[in-house]
Amino acid sequence: MKQSRLAAIVGIHEFRDRDVMGELSALQIKAQSAARALADAGLNWSDVDAIYDAGEGGGMSGLNISEYFGIRPRVIDTTAVGGSSYQFHAAHALRDIAAGKARLALLTYGSTAHSDRRAIGVGGRAAGGLHPADNLDGFAGSTLIANYAMVAQRHMFDHGTTSAQLAEISVATRLHAMRNPDAVRAMEDLEFLDIRETTIDDVLNSRVIADPLHLLECCMISDGGGALVIAAADVARDCRKKPVWIIGTGEATRYPTMGGDITTSAAVESGAIAFAEAGVTPSEIDIAMIYDSFSITVLTLLEDLGFCDKGEGGSYVTGGRLRFDRPSEGPALNTDGGGLSSNHPGMRGIFLLLEATRQLRGESTAQVDNAKLSIAHGNGGMLGSRHTGGTIILAAD
Repeated sequence: MKQSRLAAIVGIHEFRDRDVMGELSALQIKAQSAARALADAGLNWSDVDAIYDAGEGGGMSGLNISEYFGIRPRVIDTTAVGGSSYQFHAAHALRDIAAGKARLALLTYGSTAHSDRRAIGVGGRAAGGLHPADNLDGFAGSTLIANYAMVAQRHMFDHGTTSAQLAEISVATRLHAMRNPDAVRAMEDLEFLDIRETTIDDVLNSRVIADPLHLLECCMISDGGGALVIAAADVARDCRKKPVWIIGTGEATRYPTMGGDITTSAAVESGAIAFAEAGVTPSEIDIAMIYDSFSITVLTLLEDLGFCDKGEGGSYVTGGRLRFDRPSEGPALNTDGGGLSSNHPGMRGIFLLLEATRQLRGESTAQVDNAKLSIAHGNGGMLGSRHTGGTIILAAD
């Protein structure tokens, strides 16, 4: 199947600091990242005619971010669906460019979650309005991590998955993080203890946060941000670096249902759509940038995206096959260190696209030889409850 190459990622930047100590706002992080992503592409602010924003910089985000950047976009998209927002934005940018409504799209993210001391995973979800969560689960006082722990317990019960198998995910991402100077500095700034490559025993001996999930299976909470520039094909060909083409996209939502399988995510639908559009299969993917809020998130998403059958995730990840230096065994996982060991400022979808692009450019610190295809899958909301899945498949030039 001939792949459609209508739009490409041409500029990227990842904000390096994971602890800004109150010196910058989310909006300032977004602006710095945008300027550097445009410079990476060899483009200017005046070239941008489409803005995609998830609203983390403040209210009326599309209007305010346009004014702050000093541009007058023809397209404003403020889709906000949690951590997968940036996969949705990339898909929408491709559609808008293909429709002739835009030629250069700018996606930005900024967060001061660490500086603000946000209890993202363990804080309560207070009820207080006409919202599905208020009368279905919010009133019970369940925390976010408790929801993921429930998914892990169910997966173990249904499929015999073990904590040692889940720990393989944390071990692989830490291996990659130790090759990424920004990730190592992040762990230092966030006062991680004993910063080094980890073992399965290290993960299992770290304290339990919500049974069966251990500390080293939970994402860090950091500051951070980044930006991404997506261009029409004719623009992309004249940019500073080789384009990375968006060849497949998929979007899906999933809600709690009576008798539903909480270990199955929206990736079942979004992944199938993206792979069909791209004309490739999971076995062809070199890099898997998978949302890793917790180890169980990765395990279930790998299954749902088709890298293995449902229930086989535990055996699939066993034996270090997710490492960057074992490309013949399947895709390398989260080669920047992921949310577990590099950064997680609250919504991590944009970083999946950034590292996927670095890999296809040959610029990663845990580079996979001859990488040609990557997948970036974001999960927004809560696995096992209401959530979204966004899947983007990228190809090297």
